Amino acid sequence: MEKEPILVVDDEKNIRLTMAHALESLEIPVRTAANGEEALRKLVEEPCRLVFLDLKMPGLDGLKVLCRIKDTWPAIRVIIITAHGTVESAVEAMKLGAVDFIQKPFSPGEIRQLASRVLQRESLDEENAVDYPALIELAKRHISDRSFAAARATARRAIAADPAQPEAYNLLGALLEINQERLEALKFYRAALDINPTFKPAAANLQRATSWEKFGGIDLGPDKRDGVYGDESGGREHADK
Repeated sequence: MEKEPILVVDDEKNIRLTMAHALESLEIPVRTAANGEEALRKLVEEPCRLVFLDLKMPGLDGLKVLCRIKDTWPAIRVIIITAHGTVESAVEAMKLGAVDFIQKPFSPGEIRQLASRVLQRESLDEENAVDYPALIELAKRHISDRSFAAARATARRAIAADPAQPEAYNLLGALLEINQERLEALKFYRAALDINPTFKPAAANLQRATSWEKFGGIDLGPDKRDGVYGDESGGREHADK
């Protein structure tokens, strides 16, 4: 039986082709769509397990498509493709269940690594997620399921498992922002920077959260790149709710 495919949705043909080629080695079928309307039609015709979704598209934009996907097919995991965006759009995306963002320009390796990590989260549960990396991934899966209280509790478990790692503090800060606890969120961003002053995601979040007119969204993880493709003009946006 063929595995459920990955769907890549982007209005730029070059991006669709680059991503489809990058994902081939995962041995999962890849489908593409040039806009939101086509993406929704393809999802009706054939179930997908994972969608890479451009945030900024003409016609039906990425946030509207994301809302339709999560309302109709809540088990589908969505990774947002973005080159730019406002704080508000990033916050709304995370509220709708998009915890993973990939920024243009990106490398083929980054695409494959993120897709694999998101798919591997499905095997995690409260019993087998006991170490720090697994707890981080489980927290993100809870966000994808829009189980935000469980995500906050799991992020706190990750901090208890390894209090010397900045990522869990940063993730919990994002989750507290989602819960409209902005002052508490700032404390956790600062705690992440106390642990590692060079941890860019927390620095970006702290700057964004204290400068609401800045572009960008909540950044949930390390900035990793190893060669680039895509639009080089964009700013960074990750998740926030």
